Amino acid sequence: MNQPEKISKSNFLDYSILLPFLLLAIFGLVVVFSVTVPEQVALGANIYKQVISQSVFLILSLVVMSLIYRINIRTFQLNTLLGVFVIIEGILLLAARFIFKPVNGAHGWIPLPGGLGTIQPAEFLKIFIVWYMALILTKRQENIAKKDLAELFPKKHLLANLFSGWRRWIVFLIAAVIIMPDFGNGIICIIIAMILLGVSGISSKWANGIFRIFVIIFTAFFGLVAITKGNIVPSSLSSFTYFNNRFMAWIDPFSGLNSYGKQLANSYFAISNGGWTGLGLGNSIEKKGYLPFASTDFVFPIVIEEIGVIGGFIVLGILFFLILRIMLVGIRARHPFNAFICIGVSSMLLVQTFVNVGGATGLIPETGVTFPFLSQGGSSLFVLSIGIALALNASAHEKLLELSVENNLIMKQRENTLHWK
Repeated sequence: MNQPEKISKSNFLDYSILLPFLLLAIFGLVVVFSVTVPEQVALGANIYKQVISQSVFLILSLVVMSLIYRINIRTFQLNTLLGVFVIIEGILLLAARFIFKPVNGAHGWIPLPGGLGTIQPAEFLKIFIVWYMALILTKRQENIAKKDLAELFPKKHLLANLFSGWRRWIVFLIAAVIIMPDFGNGIICIIIAMILLGVSGISSKWANGIFRIFVIIFTAFFGLVAITKGNIVPSSLSSFTYFNNRFMAWIDPFSGLNSYGKQLANSYFAISNGGWTGLGLGNSIEKKGYLPFASTDFVFPIVIEEIGVIGGFIVLGILFFLILRIMLVGIRARHPFNAFICIGVSSMLLVQTFVNVGGATGLIPETGVTFPFLSQGGSSLFVLSIGIALALNASAHEKLLELSVENNLIMKQRENTLHWK
């Protein structure tokens, strides 16, 4: 009897996800080199230092992606493995907050040996939230169908729900990020968790209720910012008063060109300089000391300045294609874990893009979040790459499930044919 032919997992590789990722990651190296050269020249340092560091993280990311893709997707559904990462993430966050020195007034970075830069544990929390929520919601699918939201929040009081069971770990880790302070990544983590909760199978009335709560909170918050003209954080909370500068810049950046409004105003100048077609790669004016954090938080305005609004839309188009493709895999998924992973990863990319571009263009207050794949930052690139690897693994598993179903149908058709003969 012939043995069934083994099919390599590489045959199920989803190139509609992999190729846009590679295109953005490689272009990100070009952008990092272009944006960081003036700063390195001013410091008298090697002009290739930052792009070499980013390249090392990209190579490491590709290696880890290969390993994650080869692992059976069921391995990521083990509570023990998840528990190990809960402990590691908690230790890294506490170490970044209380052991290592702050950067620009905020804790959150752990320096790496050999001058390779730093890692930011808060970045890892985003993909951890996706993984954690996917596992919890997958295991509770049957009960959610029976009990609705009562399965996820069985206690009557809100605080009792938040600080019991699996929820206390999410609350603890997100709170640890916010007190860094890293409000941007903390908000992204909360939104990712809410999105996954909304698509978990709870009734539409609860999902719509969650959406309405978010709309009310954000409307009230921005209304308060407008009324107070940005002075929303009292002086007694010294660790968070820097938010006032961001709120005031959002309201009127040109009234503080040499202080709180410098970033956003120069971001506008960069976009204006670029026009439709840009000044050409390497020819940005604003990156030469005028626009702070040009290689990280405000890299997208520099991209527009160099390759124009048209080039910026092309970059966003590739990124949105990647996001929609991953989301489509999640929507079509047969297995709930695959669905939650893909929807979570696509939500992470979408929310991070919106927060970064929104902050750089004045649509929302600036939060210090990087642009996916293009911003300088090894931790961000590494975490997003892990997300892409999980999506590729989930996509491959879905193709395998589809193939199994097709094979079963073929076998049944053959059996029926033999029976009638």
